[in-house]
Amino acid sequence: MRYITALFLLLSLNSFAQYKSFVVGVKGDTLNIVDNKGLKQGRWVVKVPDLRGERGYEEEGVFVNDKKEGTWRRFSLEGDLTAVENYRWGNKDGKNIYFTNTGDPLREEGWRAVNPNSPYDTVNVYDVNDPTKIVGRQVVKLEGSTLKHGVWKFYDSMTGTVEKTERWVMDKPAKQVGDNEDDLAPIDVTDTAVDPKAEVKKTTTKPKEVLDFEKKNAGKKKIKVRTGSTGG
Repeated sequence: MRYITALFLLLSLNSFAQYKSFVVGVKGDTLNIVDNKGLKQGRWVVKVPDLRGERGYEEEGVFVNDKKEGTWRRFSLEGDLTAVENYRWGNKDGKNIYFTNTGDPLREEGWRAVNPNSPYDTVNVYDVNDPTKIVGRQVVKLEGSTLKHGVWKFYDSMTGTVEKTERWVMDKPAKQVGDNEDDLAPIDVTDTAVDPKAEVKKTTTKPKEVLDFEKKNAGKKKIKVRTGSTGG
């Protein structure tokens, strides 16, 4: 038994030796890893204090080679969920949603991250006179690191109803061309007028992210850690 324990400790020390610094959570999990190359890796919990009138916050998620990856959740310092963001290659990607401190939706955003190693994509080319008709495909270079892409919704913080809806495709205003909200076609670059029939959809249903959080977290979120470090 002593040999097994010693072997386990040896393996643990060898594992930690590849880290420049880390912290250990109350459940024994390793957090906030900085590898020997100085890059953030794995699950992180980041706490930002109040500063110059700006409210502090705490966020948790995963770093891959110093870049945010996957789902990140942000909390107020009181433990209330205030944002659920998704990342790819360190940039926002997919649906991101923000909440008031009471858990009501404040804003939903849609983003598409650009692969820094291959900033190109093939997109549909639509008929200028009929946005439902695809007339071809074209390879385009994507400018920027992340693009507005998808449906954006802005909520009334008091009533929870949608005040404004925007639709974007690759950073360009778009029109809905089908029954699905994801069926979008870019507006022609010559069409800069605001659509007077823009959808204003009334709803007070809480988003799935809030319902999941409220179900899993009955109390306030508190994270305690003890620090540990190896190397220089």
